Amino acid sequence: MRKDTPTRYLSKSLIIIPFMAALILFTACDSGQGIDKPNPKLKTVDLVIGTTKIKAEVALTEGERNRGLMYRSSLKDGEGMLFVFESDQKLSFWMKNTKLPLSLAYILSDGTIVQIIDLVPYSEESRPSIRSVRYALEVPKGWFERAGIKVGDKVQIPSLE
Repeated sequence: MRKDTPTRYLSKSLIIIPFMAALILFTACDSGQGIDKPNPKLKTVDLVIGTTKIKAEVALTEGERNRGLMYRSSLKDGEGMLFVFESDQKLSFWMKNTKLPLSLAYILSDGTIVQIIDLVPYSEESRPSIRSVRYALEVPKGWFERAGIKVGDKVQIPSLE
């Protein structure tokens, strides 16, 4: 009689199946899409507001927008993140898992800034737009004021295709 009988194969598979399932689950959760990690550096565009330029990472996908600047440890003046949505809609942002103090501009599809608000690190308070907008731009807290940018100013947004 062979040493490896069908019963022995069955007992090996009973051990291997849960191990493989756990490995697959771990791999899926850690495939670079883990929500507990910052977005990788996203594509950037140069935005112009009046005479002021800002280099903004562009969050185009739902995953990129959901993670935003979470878990980032720094953001320099003159840098930000532009959140792009497929259609005009009322938006709402919060600061869950975001330790950077930020300011946020809600922007119409024509580039007009309609609202600027400051956001508190780690706050889970929802901060809604006052009307439907197409974009949101996050920058270091107070940057809009320091740069002389206010509600009504227009952001020149290049083609994002």
